Amino acid sequence: MLLLISALNFGLVFALLGLGVYISFRIFHFADITADGSFALGGAATTAMLISGWSPLLSTLGGFLAGMLAGSSTGILHTTFKIHGLLSGILVTTALYSINLRVLGRSNVSLTDSPTLSKSWAELSKICFGDQQRHNLFGWMVGAQDLANLLFLTILVVFLGIGLFAFLKTNLGAAMRAAGDNAQMIRALGASDKVLLIFGLALANGLIALSGSLLAQCQEFADVQMGIGMVVWGLASVIIGESLVGSSRFGVLIAGTVIGSILFRMMIAIALRCGLNPNDLKLITAVFVFLALVAPRWLKALKLKFNSDAVGEADHAQGL
Repeated sequence: MLLLISALNFGLVFALLGLGVYISFRIFHFADITADGSFALGGAATTAMLISGWSPLLSTLGGFLAGMLAGSSTGILHTTFKIHGLLSGILVTTALYSINLRVLGRSNVSLTDSPTLSKSWAELSKICFGDQQRHNLFGWMVGAQDLANLLFLTILVVFLGIGLFAFLKTNLGAAMRAAGDNAQMIRALGASDKVLLIFGLALANGLIALSGSLLAQCQEFADVQMGIGMVVWGLASVIIGESLVGSSRFGVLIAGTVIGSILFRMMIAIALRCGLNPNDLKLITAVFVFLALVAPRWLKALKLKFNSDAVGEADHAQGL
């Protein structure tokens, strides 16, 4: 049960990463590598503010705004200076590594003695669940801290998912979706597809940085290398979610991304529980993403072949 709760908690944290990648990758069709840098930036900015005495809520907001700044930088490099989108993200991510070191002051910083949202949730949960250190959940004993994280992360992810859905239904959100599908049409209507792209990347990286901020607070430390490979993790959440829901409606895809993030984290947790060497985690992650990318095409091809064979057998039977 502890493995399941831990996987759920981390899956919910990474769901925000998946939502950010969904905006850049699916709405704008922009391969944004900035995710690796902005994820670590969110954790670093929040950690630095917490250590300086800021409240957990304002520190988390600071991490979100730092991520928006990183995303807008990538957008400006691409739209204003005409640098290829992929290279723009690489440039910003490379610069962010040094910036994160400057923000943290060293390669990793502990938050054990600092207030965090996770600790605040634990204190707040005592009002509902009492002062017990462990609670009975469906017959399993779960730590109060883990249960509090699960409850409040679920509320937060649901709230942000619904908020993103509502935003994409507004005029600005519809313009963003249209700019991703047909930038020429948006320009013909008098809107700036460049501004929409910059704002979209800022929002995407803000959510990604928020994910890094929450991860740092849940695990009580931040590291400058915590963002390595996060863009792959986000893509895995999006792709697995799309395969599960089988719909092109963005509202369903948002829910699918959250579910995909949780399932992907569970697969990783099960692999580790079965004896996977943690040094091979990135390799296994890449394999899972590869399978998520090619499996839908394989299944579709098999289905078409099966249907074709069935039609052929039916025609042959009628001919006899």
